[in-house]
Amino acid sequence: MFSPNFSQMDWSISWDESYLNAYKEVFRALCLIPILHYVIAFMVIWVVFLYNFLEFHFFQDFFSGFRGAPVALTFHPTSHIYHGVVSKCKILHGRYLATPWLSSPHFQTTFLNFFGNPPAFSYRRQLFHASDGGTIALDWLTSSDISRGAFEVNHTISKEDTTPLVVVIPGLTSDSTSSYIKHLAFGLAKHGWNVVVSNHRGLGGVSITSDCFYNAGWTEDARVVIDYLHHQYPKAPLFAIGTSIGANILVKYLGEDREKVPVAGAVAICSPWDLLIGDRFICRRLLQKLYDRALTIGLQGYAKLHEPRYSLLANWEGIRKSRSIRDFDNFATCLVGKFETVDTYYRRSTSTPYVLNVSVPLLCISALDDPVCTREAIPWDECRANKNIVLATIKHGGHLAFFEGITGSRLWWVRATDEFLGVLHSSSHMHKKKTEITEQKASIESSIDQGPYVNVGEDGMVAAVGSAHAGNKSVEHFTGLGSIQDKTVLGTEQTQQQTEAKSDVAGSGGEVSGECSSLQRIKCFDVIAASKRWLNHLLFRKNGKSVWLLVYIAIITSWPILGSALRIFSRKKKLRNFSAATSHRR
Repeated sequence: MFSPNFSQMDWSISWDESYLNAYKEVFRALCLIPILHYVIAFMVIWVVFLYNFLEFHFFQDFFSGFRGAPVALTFHPTSHIYHGVVSKCKILHGRYLATPWLSSPHFQTTFLNFFGNPPAFSYRRQLFHASDGGTIALDWLTSSDISRGAFEVNHTISKEDTTPLVVVIPGLTSDSTSSYIKHLAFGLAKHGWNVVVSNHRGLGGVSITSDCFYNAGWTEDARVVIDYLHHQYPKAPLFAIGTSIGANILVKYLGEDREKVPVAGAVAICSPWDLLIGDRFICRRLLQKLYDRALTIGLQGYAKLHEPRYSLLANWEGIRKSRSIRDFDNFATCLVGKFETVDTYYRRSTSTPYVLNVSVPLLCISALDDPVCTREAIPWDECRANKNIVLATIKHGGHLAFFEGITGSRLWWVRATDEFLGVLHSSSHMHKKKTEITEQKASIESSIDQGPYVNVGEDGMVAAVGSAHAGNKSVEHFTGLGSIQDKTVLGTEQTQQQTEAKSDVAGSGGEVSGECSSLQRIKCFDVIAASKRWLNHLLFRKNGKSVWLLVYIAIITSWPILGSALRIFSRKKKLRNFSAATSHRR
C-alpha cells in the first residue's frame, strides 16, 4: 500500500544525488583550469566595466581611424555672426580628437585639475577696489611680456594702446593660477593680445575686505571691472571670456545689460546654464557625487581662508559639516546673499533666461560628455533663436579640458577661442556700445550750449571747461608675481551721463527761445536745432579738420551777438510797420 510513496522518495533522492554529482564534476573541471586564466578573465571583466563606467571612447576613436568627432554648430539661419565670423573659423568647422591616453571625460577633467601641463610665466598684479570696499585681484599678461620673455620695470599699458584686451572670468574656486586659465592667457598673449584675469573676491591670494562674497549669479564685479577697463583703455577693443561658473556669470551679465555692455565679443566655455538642473544632475550617479564632494571641499577651503567673516555672516558649523555643494549653498551662499532657499538662489542665478537678451557676438562651447555641467541644461532653442549667438557642442572633451595631441599639451577650446576672437576682431561684426555715440554727441552739444568757455582736446573733441564729473577713485597696485614692484595709480574720470547732457541741451534751448515771441520762438528754435544738427553732422564728418572746429566754435560763440542784432532789426521793422499802419489809418 505504501510502496509507491517509497519509490517516489527513492527516485527524488537519486535525482538530487545526480545533480550533486554533476556539480562536483563541474567543480573538478573548473579546478583543472589554471589560476592565471581566472585572473585574466577577471581583469577583462573589470576593464570592460571600467571602460563603460568611466565613459572611455578609445575604441570609437580607433575604429574611426582617429579622425575625431565633428563640431556641431547651432545658430540662427540668418545669423550674421555665423555667416560673417564663424563660417571663416577652420577649427570650429573641423574635428576634435582627444588625446588617446585621455580618451575619457573623467580622465581629462582629473588630469586638468591635477596636472594640466600649464605654460610657465608670471602675471603682473593689479588690485582693484570696488565701491563697496571689496578687493578684486586683476592679473595681467600682455603680449609684450611674452615677446620679451621677462617683465620690465614700470612697464604699463598706455591709455592710447589699441591692442585688443581680453577679460577672463574663472570658474568656481578657480583663479589665475589654474591650469586652464594659464593655457588660455598664454595662448592669447602669444598671439598679440593683452589678457587680464579678473579673480573672484577672496581668490588669488587676496583677502575679503567687505561683507560681499561672489556667487554663481553675482555679475556686479564683472560689470565694474569691464567698465573700468573700458574707460581706462578706451581705444582697445574689449572682449570677455567666461569659464564654467564664470561663463554663467558672463552670459547673465551680457543679458542683463544688453546693448549697454562695452564688450566687442565674448566666449562662454562649459557653462552650467541652468543651476537647478545642474544641482539635480550632480547628485544622480556615483561619479557625479564624487565631483560634488570634490567641489564642496574646494568651497570649504575657500571659506576656511575667510573664516572670520564667514563665521559672522553664515552658519560656520554647517559649512564645516557640508558634504555637497547644495549643503554649502544652504549654510553659506543663501545666508550671505540673502536668498530664501537654495532653489531660489539657483533660479535667480541661472543664465538661461538671459540668453535671448544677449546683444554681443557670443560663442558658446560645451562638451556633451561634461561630467560636471550636463548637456540637459544647454539652452538649444534659445541659442538658435538669438542671431548673436553660435553654440558649438563637441561629443567629447570633459569639463574645461579638451586635451589634444599625443602629449596632451594643448587645449582645443583655447585654439578655437583664439581663432574666433581673431576673426571677429578683423571683421565688421564687433559689438559697439550704442550709447557711446549718443553720449559723445550729447556731451558736445551740452558743452557748447553752456557758453563760449569751451576746450578743444588733442583728439578733436569739444568739451566745456569744468563740466567733467570726478568718478570714484581706486588704488591699483601693480606687482609682478615673484618680484616686488608696486606702483600706485590714483583716480579715473567718468564721463557725463547721457541724461545730464540732454537736460543741459534742453536748458540752453529754453534760454534762447525764451527771448522770442510765441510764433518766432518756434521758428527760432527750429532754426537753431537745424543749424546744430547740420554743424554736428559736418563736425563728425570732418573731425580731423581743425578748421571746421574753429568755424563751429566761432558761430556758436558769436550767436548771442548775432541774435541780439536780429532782435533789434526785427523790432525796428515792427515799429516801421506799426507807424505805416497808423499813418494809413489816419
